[in-house]
Amino acid sequence: MVLRFGFPDARDWRYLVESLATIVEEASFIADAEGLRLRALDPSRIAMVDLYMPREALESYEISEERVRLGVNFEDLVKVLKRAKAKDKVIFQVEGGRLKVTLAGTADRTFSLPLIDVVGEELPLPKVTFDVMAKMVSDTLRDALKDAETIGSDSAQFVGEERELKVVAKSDKGELEARFSLESGSLLEYEVKQPSVSSYSLEKLEDIVGKAYRISDLVTLEFSTNKPLSLTFDIAGGGVLRYFLAPRM
Repeated sequence: MVLRFGFPDARDWRYLVESLATIVEEASFIADAEGLRLRALDPSRIAMVDLYMPREALESYEISEERVRLGVNFEDLVKVLKRAKAKDKVIFQVEGGRLKVTLAGTADRTFSLPLIDVVGEELPLPKVTFDVMAKMVSDTLRDALKDAETIGSDSAQFVGEERELKVVAKSDKGELEARFSLESGSLLEYEVKQPSVSSYSLEKLEDIVGKAYRISDLVTLEFSTNKPLSLTFDIAGGGVLRYFLAPRM
């Protein structure tokens, strides 16, 4: 046994893997004494995902080597995790070049998937400073993006003003302007160093938020004019799921 760890809710891991799959079809988790990490770019190189799960957020974390790489196909892993029932735990074990996934509930069911070699360089995080920071309920942001989709827009513009955040979308079919503020209660935290405006792919935003909102009730978004957008979802136990999305110029 090279690596073994569990998680109390198998469906939460399904939602996590589904959110990773919005960016890449396959990638490598890196496990070490501190926990699990994953960082990957989408094929178009406009979106990055950065995941950190400390060992404290996992159950029975055991590792026998200094560093273990787990290359997985997310589509295959999601198919397995979709078989989880309510209250099932999930246990992952790396052994003999395979990933064993056990759904532990009324009955224990163990699936074995091949580990794959994922080619890719070690990726640094984007070096960017942000002029606007807003924390809000993730489902509230998801609703605004779905509203933008309703009018047929292909992008969403984030406008950070002194007292409110706006999501603006336009198309031949119409326009949308959604407003959020501390006063209305739709923002939980809000800081503006400098008013900023930037647009991003609506399709990518919906893919990301449409999956990640199940993992965390809150999202922190950060941006500056014509710079990448950062979306951070906190995971129970100290984990962090963060996305970076390049602006549309």
